[in-house]
Amino acid sequence: MAIEITHITKSFRETRALRDVSLTLEGGHIYGLLGNNGAGKSTLLNIITDRVRADGGTVRIDGTENRSDEALSKVFLVGEQNFFPEDMRVKKALRTVASFYPDFDMALAERTAELFGLNLKQKITSLSTGYGSIFRIVLGLAVNTPYLFFDEPVLGLDAQHRELFYRLVLEKYAEHPCAVVLSTHLIAEAANLIDYAFIIRSGAILRQGPTEELMEGAYTVSGPAAAMEQYLSGRHVLSETALGGLKTACVQGQPDPLPDGLEIGGMNLQDYFISLMKEEDRK
Repeated sequence: MAIEITHITKSFRETRALRDVSLTLEGGHIYGLLGNNGAGKSTLLNIITDRVRADGGTVRIDGTENRSDEALSKVFLVGEQNFFPEDMRVKKALRTVASFYPDFDMALAERTAELFGLNLKQKITSLSTGYGSIFRIVLGLAVNTPYLFFDEPVLGLDAQHRELFYRLVLEKYAEHPCAVVLSTHLIAEAANLIDYAFIIRSGAILRQGPTEELMEGAYTVSGPAAAMEQYLSGRHVLSETALGGLKTACVQGQPDPLPDGLEIGGMNLQDYFISLMKEEDRK
């Protein structure tokens, strides 16, 4: 069982939002959809959940095109949009969503709201940016769909609430191992959750794979500039920085034995992402 996205393209007037995007989402993973603002993350998630129609390509949810109620009942997108009437209160909105999703866990929703300090009697339109995000997070954690998408979910949240969100996602995943997709540009914060990453830029997937494999395929090396120039010759250098007579580089590939004076280090997901973006900027 999986969501299969095949050759998706989308343009808005003269802007190409998605370029031949193909990927597969299976249960049992927390995916990261990683990209800068405007990379196409939200457009892709809206196409998967049929909020936006693609210009070309297909999306199949467990083998069924994502146009039927049956297929769409298996997905839930936590985004910025508010689809509720202006005078609706949080509690009523929870009940409304529960009427469309039979596995909705109202008790969990109420407990989660209490943890975040969300007032169930408050009108949705009166919520601050942060509590609007919290309201949508509460919905997402309670729906119990096989595929759950979070699009920049921590918008407006303080550090304490962001940490709580990440912990609750892990708890949710442990109890209900669905496919979770975190679309974010806050890579350092989400890196510990993600086990498979899609890196997107200008509407195209640059890299994808298990995060451990991506990290194992790159490394940093640093040392005196002259020795670094010699070592880096002929290698796939993602990015490099210089300070005084020292140079540090991020390199794609497996390291060979280093000459004296050079030091090697690993890369975290954010460093890898930034290095890829710098490489693309040079093209």
